[in-house]
Amino acid sequence: MATDYDAPRRSAEEEQDRGIEVLDAASQATKKPMVVDDEANLGEDLELPGADLSDVTLTVAVVPEQADEFTCTQCFLVKHESQRNRAGAEVCADCA
Repeated sequence: MATDYDAPRRSAEEEQDRGIEVLDAASQATKKPMVVDDEANLGEDLELPGADLSDVTLTVAVVPEQADEFTCTQCFLVKHESQRNRAGAEVCADCA
């Protein structure tokens, strides 16, 4: 930190009071009042950029489990056979 050696010297008590005043002024400047009417309605006022997508339906092609895949009995994710914990086990290596 740079020191101005030409500045008038202050006592330790004056420095402490001045530091508190500076910090108090800085904290008052950064405080912004936030009013929340109802937490349930927070997202209703937000508008996302772009077109209105309320009438659009998403279609996803569901592919059945392949011969080289299994469903883990712990996390219920479909995983490749190479991720099986051991031969014959229905638990993946992540859950084991």
